[in-house]
Amino acid sequence: MEQVFTLTFLTGLLAAMMRMATPIIFGTLGEILAERSGVLNLGIEGIMLMGAMTGFLTTLSTGSLWLGVAAAALTGVILSLLMALLAVWLGLSQHVSGIGITLFSTGLAMFIYRLAVGSPTNPPTVQPFTRAAIPRLSSIPVVGEAFFTQYSLVYIAFLLIPAVWILLYRTSWGLSIRTVGENPFAADTVGINVNLVRTLCLAAGGALMGIGGAFLTLAHQNMFLIDVVGGRGWISVAMVIFGNWDPVRGAAGALIFGFLDALQLRLQGLGFNVPFHLFLIIPYLMTLIALVTMSRNASAPAGLLKPYRREEKG
Repeated sequence: MEQVFTLTFLTGLLAAMMRMATPIIFGTLGEILAERSGVLNLGIEGIMLMGAMTGFLTTLSTGSLWLGVAAAALTGVILSLLMALLAVWLGLSQHVSGIGITLFSTGLAMFIYRLAVGSPTNPPTVQPFTRAAIPRLSSIPVVGEAFFTQYSLVYIAFLLIPAVWILLYRTSWGLSIRTVGENPFAADTVGINVNLVRTLCLAAGGALMGIGGAFLTLAHQNMFLIDVVGGRGWISVAMVIFGNWDPVRGAAGALIFGFLDALQLRLQGLGFNVPFHLFLIIPYLMTLIALVTMSRNASAPAGLLKPYRREEKG
C-alpha cells in the first residue's frame, strides 16, 4: 500500500492519465463540433474503430506512422460524410444513422483486417510512436516526466482543446456553427448554408475521431484488436454532455476518466487481493455517476437532433 504514496507511482499515474485521456479528447472534440452544429454522431465508436484499423494497416504496409494517422483521419472524414448524407441531406433519424454507421464500421473493420492479414496465431505489430521530450520542461521533477515526455499525438490532442474553443467562441466560423446548432432557420435567414456547415463539422469531427482511434493502435498499443476502442467512443459522447458542449470542460471530463482508468490499472499491478473486474468498472462507474449528476444542468444546442428542411421554414 505504501507504494501508492511514492513520487514514482504519482509520476507514472499522471503520465498514464495523459495517454488514457488522449483518444477520448480527440473523440470528444470531434463530437462537440458535430453536436454544436446540431448533429448527434453516434457513429463515433465505429469511426474510431475504423480509424484504428486503417491507421494500423497503412503503417504496417508503408512503415510510416504519420501516413497511418492521415489514413485514419481520411477514414473518419469518409464515414462522417456518409453520416452527413443520411442525417443532414436526407433528413433521416440521427440516432438510427449513427448506430447504423457504428454497426457497419465494426463489421467492415474486421472484414478488411482479416482480408489483409488473415488469422495468424500472433497478430502483426508495428513500431509505435516513441515519446518525445520537450526540452527543459521535461526536466521538471514529476511534472516534466508526466506531462512533457509524451507521444506527439498527446501534445496535438491537448493543443486542440484551446484551438477548438477559440474556433467556437472567438471566430465568425464558430458563431456560424453555434447559430446553426441553436436555430438553423435564423442561420439560413442571414445567409448561412445550414447543411453545408453541418457537413463540414461532421467531416472535421470525423477526422478527429479517426485520429483518436489511430492513437490506440499506433501509440497506446502496437497492434489492432477488434475490441481496441473498448467503448471510448461512447465515453466521448458522455463527456460532451458532462462538459455541457464546451471543449475545455469536455476535455476535463476526459482527463478525469483517464485518471481513473490509469489508477485502476496501477492498482491491479500492485497486487491488491480484489477481483480485477471491480477495478475495471471504476472509471465507467464514476463516469456514469458524474454524467447523471451533471446532465441535470446540461443545456444542449436547441437544434440538436432536428433535421433542417428549408421548405418548412416559417
